[in-house]
Amino acid sequence: MLQRMLAGGLIAGFAAGLLGVLLHFAFVQQKILLGEEYETGAVVHFAGASGAEAHDASHEASHDTAHEHEHEGSQPGDAARNALTVLFTGLIYAGYGLVLVAGFALAEHFGQKITPPVALLWGIAGFVTFQLAPAMGLAPELPGTIAADLGLRQVWWLATVLATAAGLALLAYGRGVWAWVAAGALLAAPHGVGAPHLDEFFGSAPPELAAEFAARVLGVGLATWAALGWLAGRFWTREAG
Repeated sequence: MLQRMLAGGLIAGFAAGLLGVLLHFAFVQQKILLGEEYETGAVVHFAGASGAEAHDASHEASHDTAHEHEHEGSQPGDAARNALTVLFTGLIYAGYGLVLVAGFALAEHFGQKITPPVALLWGIAGFVTFQLAPAMGLAPELPGTIAADLGLRQVWWLATVLATAAGLALLAYGRGVWAWVAAGALLAAPHGVGAPHLDEFFGSAPPELAAEFAARVLGVGLATWAALGWLAGRFWTREAG
């Protein structure tokens, strides 16, 4: 059983992580690099200009930055950064894969059969637990934006993950009205308490860029978690056979 869990979780997780990093490079990386330009002041959002001047200055700066980023892959520092992105994304999703197959084992211990379609739903539930539910209070943070104290955000994120995981488990496998009521209470509790936020909003990156970044991060996360669930389910059922 342990070998089955390790093999399925690690292989499926790392494979899903490779898919995730490809999507990251295609849809997210450029937004991060542009956010870093705003964060360092190399590009300024509406730098005291107004009207057409502000629009032209912002558009020209963004165009120049994007043009520079087209050649970043040839730089040694950028190659090392990209390699670390691949490595750590693969390792993170390998860890998620282990968590997922541990859940499979627990479910089968209580008589629930895990098939690839069911595992796909587990993967989507993992996305809701680890990314979507926390993002409803703390959106993915683009460089150049400002957020509340890191320690407070980490505590709220962990509490949200635990409450969401328990709520989804009760919603899927609970029996009776009280289980569903408890599921709803757990899913709503972190958002009722509220995530830590600053008293005012400010930052150097444009809100439009931050919104596009958050949307793309969540889209990539959904695709990667769905792939992780399906792959983990395939490995799980193959090892069982």
